Amino acid sequence: MLIQSALLALGATAVAALKPLTVKDNNFVDESGNRFQIVGVAYQPGGSAAYDPLLNKDPLSHKDTCLRDAALLQILGVNAIRVYNLNPNVNHDECASIFNAAGMYMLLDVNSPFPGESLTDFNPWESYYDTYLNRTFAVVEAFKDYPNTLAFFSGNEVISNVNTTEFVPRYVRAVTRDLKNYVAKHASRPIPVGYSAADVRTALFDSFNYFQCSIEGEDDDMSRADLFALNSYSWCGDSSFEQSSYDKLVQGLSDNSVPVFFSEYGCNQVKPRIFTEVGTIYGPEMTGVFSGGIVYEYSQEENDFGLVNISSDGTVDLLSDFYAFQSQLAKLDFTTLEGSKPAGSAPKPPVCSSKLITTPKFDNNFTLPVEPPNVQGYIDNGIKPVPSGKLVDISDFTVSLAVRNSDGSVLTNLAVKQLDGPNQPGSNKASSTPWLGWYGQLWLDEARIYISVTLREILDNYAPNIPRLRLIISQDDPWL
Repeated sequence: MLIQSALLALGATAVAALKPLTVKDNNFVDESGNRFQIVGVAYQPGGSAAYDPLLNKDPLSHKDTCLRDAALLQILGVNAIRVYNLNPNVNHDECASIFNAAGMYMLLDVNSPFPGESLTDFNPWESYYDTYLNRTFAVVEAFKDYPNTLAFFSGNEVISNVNTTEFVPRYVRAVTRDLKNYVAKHASRPIPVGYSAADVRTALFDSFNYFQCSIEGEDDDMSRADLFALNSYSWCGDSSFEQSSYDKLVQGLSDNSVPVFFSEYGCNQVKPRIFTEVGTIYGPEMTGVFSGGIVYEYSQEENDFGLVNISSDGTVDLLSDFYAFQSQLAKLDFTTLEGSKPAGSAPKPPVCSSKLITTPKFDNNFTLPVEPPNVQGYIDNGIKPVPSGKLVDISDFTVSLAVRNSDGSVLTNLAVKQLDGPNQPGSNKASSTPWLGWYGQLWLDEARIYISVTLREILDNYAPNIPRLRLIISQDDPWL
């Protein structure tokens, strides 16, 4: 299925604002109390190399690429992006405003793969120090004032196997505590903080219980995660609820006192991907426990998970996975999915206890590390210098970089459509311009043909079938 149907390019001077979401029990809810389901895509164009603190860039620092990608993600039908590696010292106002206008929330990792910018899964106490936490607080400062900032991840797959379960959990929980204390002191609204887990079944459910429990049963336990997410690739090809073991995930996470969702999904062991799990994730078998998910990933990298391929000149080619995922999202009933109140009351957080832990090596010590020196001062007084962010006016939402369908046809009139709520499938469409390879480009608009290269051959092939003909020959076409 190619991208068809026309949309006029839009320019504007003001950015419509999404309303912040909040956590109520085990759901994300909007200001009307309706449940919000995450329909997201992992967004890291260029992979980890897209973040370079020395070059002052990251995935949300370039207006033109954010316009291009926000428009395509609108067409895809998603309402959220996850961004992994962020530079708190660059300006994100334009990109955050673009995704905000496009109706997309942002779930943000505070860590990066650079040394000193994340917890290590070996000897985690060696990486838990003041300058590391200073940087995580800087990410909070840079994004806390955007209304479409949905959540911060305090860690991603730091518990990667059973051998990392002995000490890592308490340090991840300590980072969660420090981030939540900083948000509470310096943000104008609550912003949830949680953990993104690897789907290592020998440690997954113990991780879930470790992070969602409340120490001494306190309602205001600041070390308790506000959400729990997992990166799971167990549904491959045309699988099923049982065959993929999604049923085991629902069973193991069903006592959730916090929102649970997939922070990554989309197995690529069977190609092409057909994303049949979408109907199940957002269907009755799972929505009682799960609050949606995030497909991995937007851009094609070496690991071959991409929905689009981005060339070095900034142009984009849509891949087969883009159309497959789009077609699955188009089947969802978003009005029902996001227009209902949470059903019933959520389970109470369990009291932290060694009885919650079943794996022999897993950390069952809930006495957390104290804050490193200087960190309480950062929490009390704020970090210096202080990054900041705010929504800004975008004068023109038109996409300037070329985007091509899988058959080579070029998307025209491509622009971000400003929305006053979360994006849904069908909110944005773009027209396609056919590409004829060596014969150049051909536009058919009623009786208008744009011809390049071989005038005589195109006339012979197309003129007899067109009742009214106007020819325009480009003298600037590179093929002439």
